[in-house]
Amino acid sequence: MRGITRRTGAAGLAAVALAAALTACTGGEGKRDSRSSGKGDKGAVVKACADGNFTWSDVKKTDRLTGVSEVESLGEGGGRLTMRLERVYTPRPSVRTTGPAVSSAEVLFSLGKKIGEIKTDARTLAEADGETWSFTDVNVKAPDINDGATETDGAGRFVHFAGVREVTGDFSYACPGGRTTTGHARTWQVDITGVLACDERAGDSDLAAQAARRSCEEGSPATQDA
Repeated sequence: MRGITRRTGAAGLAAVALAAALTACTGGEGKRDSRSSGKGDKGAVVKACADGNFTWSDVKKTDRLTGVSEVESLGEGGGRLTMRLERVYTPRPSVRTTGPAVSSAEVLFSLGKKIGEIKTDARTLAEADGETWSFTDVNVKAPDINDGATETDGAGRFVHFAGVREVTGDFSYACPGGRTTTGHARTWQVDITGVLACDERAGDSDLAAQAARRSCEEGSPATQDA
């Protein structure tokens, strides 16, 4: 395997303008559903308290392959890879809740602090001195998988791939009066790109192994780790 690069993607610390959301938006591959929570008898949204506490469980980080190219052969000296990547997965942040409504931005802000993506002493997004992070934006766009040139310096049969580090977790938001909101959140943390050689072992990279399984000829060295 020739190497992997990790970039802080759209889910990093770039400042963005957030639209406040009382209801969560969920998405999967190819579809998105809107679900409201915390509705009272007359359909009015019941908001959670402003001074509750988040508790997280089953927080996981998973590298997900988002795009992969076909095999491209280069001669001695290598050169630029020109095959475009085909998208195989689109990461979409989502927050699902049951109970009094909690802002999706506040949920993702708490998750960001939990995993160390957001480093601040502020307990809530509103206390963060006006700073916002795209990590907290449930509407942030997935990274472009064909946004730059890639070159290699040797001969071989190569596959270019892209991915993200997806973060998921379950949470509860408990208010002093005893009312609790529960839910599940998903977002992505970093943008990953890499190149593998089908004639070399993929090594310990799960993304490279997935890409090799999709593009390299069956039985080639790279697929032996897939």
